[in-house]
Formats: sequence, C-alpha cells, structure tokens
Amino acid sequence: MSLKIRLARAGAKKRPYYRIVVADSRSPRDGRYIEKIGTYDPLLPKDGERVKLVEERVKHWLGVGATPTDRVLRFLDAAGVRKRDARSNPNKGQPGKKRIEREEAKAAAAAEKAKAAAEAAAAPATPAPEPEQPAAE
Repeated sequence: MSLKIRLARAGAKKRPYYRIVVADSRSPRDGRYIEKIGTYDPLLPKDGERVKLVEERVKHWLGVGATPTDRVLRFLDAAGVRKRDARSNPNKGQPGKKRIEREEAKAAAAAEKAKAAAEAAAAPATPAPEPEQPAAE
C-alpha cells in the first residue's frame, strides 16, 4: 500500500478548508483517510496561522514511507520538517512561436520605416515650383 500525505477538501462552496491527511494513494481525494495530521485554511491572512501540523505524526509517517504531494511538501519545507528542492523550468518564461513571429514582423516593419525615412532625408530636397505670375499688361 503506497501512502500519500495530501490535502482533502472540506468546507462550503467558495469557502475552502483543507485537512492534511495520510491516505492510501488509491482512495479518492475527499474519501477515506488513515489519519488527519493537520489543517490548511487558505482564507486566513498569509502572516497568520494558515497551516497547522502535528509535526511528530508527520515525521512518523515520513519515516514509514509516506510521500507528500507538492503542495504539502511546500508546507513541510516552511515548517522545517523536510527540505523541498526548488524546481527550475527555464522555458516557462520564454515567449511562444506566434509572439516571436509577431515581434520579428514588427521589428522588420520598423526597420523598413527607418530606412525609408533615412533615404528621404538623404535625398536632396527639390524646391517646389513657384506658381507663375500672370504678366502685367
């Protein structure tokens, strides 16, 4: 039986409240669990007591071989129970193909416009022809 330390949702609609539980990985998210080892209330302010853990039970279940989910591992790292390795996805911040194409097209159009302006400035200015004066009789 593989054990997970995960969140089980409770609370009303639009008012989430989570239990941090140890459960069999095959059981449903809000279904049967083995033991409740903490709570998480996301509606409380960040500087308050959002996460409450029974650390000795968490250490026991980690020692038995339970694996925490990513969100619970963040809580455990903040509590100093277990270290979470930072993830790195360098491609996430990169723009997509369409955006790159649009930016290249925009840069090419700006270069054309600048080139045309430079040619117009370099060409000698031809004076505009003066309107002819009617001859005085």
